[in-house]
Amino acid sequence: MKAITRQILLAMFLLVGTTALAQEDYQNKVTKLEKQKEQITLQEKEALKEEVKTITTRLERGEITEDKARELKEEAARKRAMNIEDRIAIIDNQIALLKRNKGEVLEAKKEISIIEDGVGLSINVGDEALQLFSNKGKVPVYDKRTYSDFVIAFGLNNAIIDGSSLEDSPYEIGGSRFFEIGWSWRTRVFKNSNFLRLHYGFSFQNNGLKSKNNQYFVVDENGNVSQEEFEFDLRKSKFRMDNLVFPVYLEFGPSKRKEYANKIRFSIEDQFRIGLGGYWGFNTSARQKLKYTRNGQDVKDKLIGGYNTSNFVYGLSAYAGVGGVLLYIKYDLNPIFDDAVVEQRNISLGLRFDL
Repeated sequence: MKAITRQILLAMFLLVGTTALAQEDYQNKVTKLEKQKEQITLQEKEALKEEVKTITTRLERGEITEDKARELKEEAARKRAMNIEDRIAIIDNQIALLKRNKGEVLEAKKEISIIEDGVGLSINVGDEALQLFSNKGKVPVYDKRTYSDFVIAFGLNNAIIDGSSLEDSPYEIGGSRFFEIGWSWRTRVFKNSNFLRLHYGFSFQNNGLKSKNNQYFVVDENGNVSQEEFEFDLRKSKFRMDNLVFPVYLEFGPSKRKEYANKIRFSIEDQFRIGLGGYWGFNTSARQKLKYTRNGQDVKDKLIGGYNTSNFVYGLSAYAGVGGVLLYIKYDLNPIFDDAVVEQRNISLGLRFDL
């Protein structure tokens, strides 16, 4: 009998304890929800402050009139007030549901809801809030003037030789190629127009020349560079120069002006543009590759350096096209070799992509 009594008392104690814990747990939930109501008001007020700041900036820049600015501010205030009212109503309903059921509310496990408060984006998983990002304190750049692009270009390469035309070039048209890769920036020159831009950056260039008629480059004891016939039948004779250059262009062309609530952007997507300018830089290396057969064996020679190429590279370049696909030409004003029997200057024509 005593044992049964002890078991009943223990069960009653556990029941009371569990009920007390449940009561305490749901009271904590209610407290958290009450705090969320305070945060909602602060978030919406902060978001309204940023919107008003952006509208004021537009007014100061002469983008909108005072009447339009007043209208936009009133509209923003109404929207934020309605956000506060609706979001607090949701919290009040949750509190009422908890109180009505003493905290025993059926809810799906791992239920995910996304709440965008105008300042950040969070995901609620059960009772926990996972903050994905927050732009609190960060205002989008209203009038972005500088954009950047990844640049890649390739095509045909050759040389302009004094006293000769390209038709008489000692280099193969199809076998001589160039490749360029780099990064560039475009900055709008004028405040309210994007028709003229300054385009600048840096690029790594590979300029290749493939010799015809079994010729290859040689350097004599005085440092003079010339082409001579190789003693074996060449399957390949290719000379390559590697440069680091810094191009600068004036870019012309229309663009699309896009206005948003808190920013202005200029887009050149699907718009014709043309760039005129030049470049300067350094020759970083020069090498010659020879492939031939000697005594029945295939031989590959790679000869690096010692070709007396110009250390400084500079020239003129231009491009034209639509969007990010451009026809591209560049011409070195410096000679390829400092000491050569006949001066040669590199020229390239191909396609350029601003990605």
